[in-house]
Amino acid sequence: MPQLLLELLSEEIPARFQEQAADDLDRLARAQLEAAGLAFDELRAFAGPRRLTLVADGVPSRQADREEVRKGPRVGAPEAAVSGFLRSAGVERDDLVVRDGVYFAVQHRRGRPACEAVPEMVEAMVRRFPWGKSMTWGEGSLRWVRPLQRILLVFDREVIALDLDGLAAGDLSEGHRFMGSRQPFRARDFDEYREALSGHFVVLGAEERKARILEGARAACAQHGVELIEDAGLLEENAGLAEWPTPIFGDFDASFLSLPSEVIRTSMRTHQRCFSVRSSGGLLAPHFVAVANIEARDGGRLIAAGVARVLAARLADARFFYEEDRKAPLERRLERLDGMTFHAGLGSMRERALRLEKLAGAIAKMVGADAISAARAGRLAKADLASSMVGEFPELQGVMGGYYALEEEGPEIAAAIRDHYRPQGPDDAAPSAPVSIAVALADKADMLAGFFGVGERPSGSRDPYGLRRAALGIVRVVLDNRLRTPLRALFDKAAQGYERRADTDELLGFMAERLKVALRDSGRRHDLVDAVFGLGDDDLVRLLARLEALDAFLRTPEGTDLLTGYRRAANILAAEAKKGGLPPPTSALSPDPPPAEARLSAALGDAVPTIEAALAAEDFVAAMSALAALRRPLDAFFDQVLVNSPVAAERAARLALLARVRNAMGLVADFARISG
Repeated sequence: MPQLLLELLSEEIPARFQEQAADDLDRLARAQLEAAGLAFDELRAFAGPRRLTLVADGVPSRQADREEVRKGPRVGAPEAAVSGFLRSAGVERDDLVVRDGVYFAVQHRRGRPACEAVPEMVEAMVRRFPWGKSMTWGEGSLRWVRPLQRILLVFDREVIALDLDGLAAGDLSEGHRFMGSRQPFRARDFDEYREALSGHFVVLGAEERKARILEGARAACAQHGVELIEDAGLLEENAGLAEWPTPIFGDFDASFLSLPSEVIRTSMRTHQRCFSVRSSGGLLAPHFVAVANIEARDGGRLIAAGVARVLAARLADARFFYEEDRKAPLERRLERLDGMTFHAGLGSMRERALRLEKLAGAIAKMVGADAISAARAGRLAKADLASSMVGEFPELQGVMGGYYALEEEGPEIAAAIRDHYRPQGPDDAAPSAPVSIAVALADKADMLAGFFGVGERPSGSRDPYGLRRAALGIVRVVLDNRLRTPLRALFDKAAQGYERRADTDELLGFMAERLKVALRDSGRRHDLVDAVFGLGDDDLVRLLARLEALDAFLRTPEGTDLLTGYRRAANILAAEAKKGGLPPPTSALSPDPPPAEARLSAALGDAVPTIEAALAAEDFVAAMSALAALRRPLDAFFDQVLVNSPVAAERAARLALLARVRNAMGLVADFARISG
């Protein structure tokens, strides 16, 4: 089967756009091929520093013939409506067919050769490509992330004619900008193309480039008796910067090791995109691994020297800032926070620091931490924002405050300041020391209460203040440390720091949504989260234990059957309520009750006290086990008893019995919210 090969060669594509660009190219190509009626066996998309590449194998040489059916007006409709339909469909009256009293226009269209459909498809993809930022150049109207230089477009080893604003497609491409031949090369299929790229010093796939960087960097470190500090984000960025990535080992002045290791690593990462290195003892070593885009004749010594020279200048600045910052205590920097706005409606950073002082002290009592230490750490948590070091390296806020506080306040308060932003992502650990927990919760709860109070809620994909991350951070801190801290009490305390009070119920709803995201990512069902959260419990540890017991229960035959019985009972009760209301609750049975009715009532009488006792002891497995005892009596009741008896007393008693079943199950979870 024929193969479609497309390459869009441009000037350098920013590394941060490449992964998404490959996904978008894949998505757009699949949609366009499907719309064109061109099936394919396999489709692959690649993105790199200068090119996007698409290869689709098994594309048919022509579209299949197809029949297009278009629905028109009903037979007997006004003549003007019929005439308008004929014009819009491009058919004559004799071409219409009647089905179920409706006119249909049926047209038989012969499939076009794929080589005629491909140019339209590619042009649509290029012109609609969703770059985060794009530009025009020259006199054309075409937009791309950077100016396009070549288009390679080949189908079944034949060049497909395409012209985009004067840029004509062909079968030529280029290799590495410096190491490859200055002459373009020709490729008529993917194997030729990939082999030619490799021969011209271009690694096509991002994963291949990453592997090349890692293998080379590890080998260089092993040769020097040290270990590479791996960094997934930095690896991704370097793979997007170099078509022929070549790791180069270098050294920097060991005297800079007196700086905090985070300062050195941040400077390497942000300014030179270098990997850090550690010794066999785990300490940061005075070396780095840079990633060049060429294989230098001298083995990279000149490049390493240049990187070391720039790095030395950056680290010298950092050392100056670090020494200057240490001349003034953190307490004195609080005054400078007056000039930093937290949010126009929420005051300055100094006001936030004072709120954190009170809130962290209050939360400390809820989590078993020392209230005085927590309040002190909360007061100083934001002080490093006024430091020169954080001004130069914003990524180190909190970290630098921890270093400065270690000398001034002691290790407990220093750790709380350092860790109060954590966790900052799924791979980041939550703080575990009591004082650190108190300050971390205070920081996140204060943010949520403040922004919700002034109406700054996340919407859609928009979350400029990171409130979803803050909510997930609270979930992680609470669950990872198994804190028995009610969320309502936490947010009530936080809201007291603001004149415009946030709605605690709204905040709890937001937390429920974030909890669903966190639990769904770990494989749990979101409807079960609704079922347990719907009971109004805001103790996340207890809620999670209830959720796990409910999930396990519903995986059993008893749980599945009881859920079915619950729905049947709930549907009957809902239908009767619509007819005019349910009878008052009662535990009395119908006159001369049948055995199945009596057994269900007796089973309820035994189960409910057991369930209530198990829930009070937070033994949710036992509560589910007691609930399971209702399964057989409920099944027998539905099989053998007529609920809507013509005898009013029987009907009232049996509806009341079903209401008792629903209420008993509602003690454990809101089963109405379970989807299946």
